[in-house]
Amino acid sequence: MRDTELLVEPLLQQLEEEYEGLQVAAIGGGHGLSAALRAILHYADAVTAIVTVADDGGSSGRIAPGLEIPPPGDIRRALLAMTDQPSLWRSLIEYRFSNSDVAGHSLGNLILAAMAELGGGFSDAVNTVGRLLGARGAVIPVAAEGLTLEADVDGVVVRGQVAIARSRGSITDLRAVPDVEASRSAIEAIAAADQIVLGPGSLFTSVIAPLRVGDMAAAITESKATLIYVCNLTTQDGETFEMSGAEHIEALVSIAGIRIPDVVIAHDGPLMVPDDLERVELDLDRMAEAGVRLEFGDIVRDGSDWPEHDPPRLGAVLRRLSR
Repeated sequence: MRDTELLVEPLLQQLEEEYEGLQVAAIGGGHGLSAALRAILHYADAVTAIVTVADDGGSSGRIAPGLEIPPPGDIRRALLAMTDQPSLWRSLIEYRFSNSDVAGHSLGNLILAAMAELGGGFSDAVNTVGRLLGARGAVIPVAAEGLTLEADVDGVVVRGQVAIARSRGSITDLRAVPDVEASRSAIEAIAAADQIVLGPGSLFTSVIAPLRVGDMAAAITESKATLIYVCNLTTQDGETFEMSGAEHIEALVSIAGIRIPDVVIAHDGPLMVPDDLERVELDLDRMAEAGVRLEFGDIVRDGSDWPEHDPPRLGAVLRRLSR
């Protein structure tokens, strides 16, 4: 038996156990998913992160194509978000090189890539690193291979996560290429969840991207879980430039293909909005007509240089919805 198998087996056994407490599945990528996971850990009994595999920027964009693995960056961030204790392994997974041929690379990305090549594949590598970190939940790549995003922006096809994120214009469709099946573990986690949390994060390239893989949207629509969307605080200079809160939700339904969220969480309080961006506003009457419950809270991190969600405050709001 390989050393990596010895580390993976206990985690897989844990994931197969029946949980009697609250099970939450969080879907997305990037810093938004990390904030959601840190919030969910404040109240959930079992947490599963289902992570996009379409990142083509930075260290991930350099590693993934040559090694034929999913881009590891968003996976690494989710694993770290599930880890609340300092350790040597956490320091190693967080470390980023600043010079030489490996400048800009995250050591965590390289460790995930190395473990995948040692045997067992990328999913086993993710499970092993999670075990080494002491992660308090499961992290599941939404698909077994890296995918490329394609978007129709003002009638023009734009390819790649980074290019789409920077595109100003109306996005009318988003595709994950090639068309592959979603991870069976991801579908099972959705079916078992009491809550499904979408967002915050880049609407198209982080939140909708994993929903366009295989049967993900159908699984969410069929789920009996409470479907929650954590609305972004501001628009983004690119994919959601000048979009209202209602337009964010309409994109989830029309482009991602999921049912209307049961609850939308929005910030209620002062907010520093960067130049050229706008606060994402939600029309109460329009939400009521759509049958969406709005849940407000002061969920912004104090003293931040950029508007971002505060995990403990967001966790308190999400906890209220679990009762």
